[in-house]
Amino acid sequence: MARRNKSRGNSDRRGSTGHHEPTDRPAFSDSFGRREAGPGGLDYNVRTIPGSRATKIYRCPGCDQSIVVGVAHVVVWPEDAFGGGDDRRHWHTGCWGGRGTRSITRRWS
Repeated sequence: MARRNKSRGNSDRRGSTGHHEPTDRPAFSDSFGRREAGPGGLDYNVRTIPGSRATKIYRCPGCDQSIVVGVAHVVVWPEDAFGGGDDRRHWHTGCWGGRGTRSITRRWS
């Protein structure tokens, strides 16, 4: 007999009723990223880059160290810049997370 991947009936092993509770999400969130507050009190679009898609070496403005090939990180650009190549910066995920407790070591030109 063929195997079925769908559950039979409304029962779920975890006891779920099928209702999903709303989650707290940022004001902006889609497949391209999310909106977060960043340096200078401005809003920035943030996109997570998985290690498998990190194919170049970048310099993190938060720590002034290299982000090497294969390391997951985030790409950040000012909200009003529409993701233009001149405005995007690649940050280590931890450096972006700690941006509120230290200053930028590399200035955006």
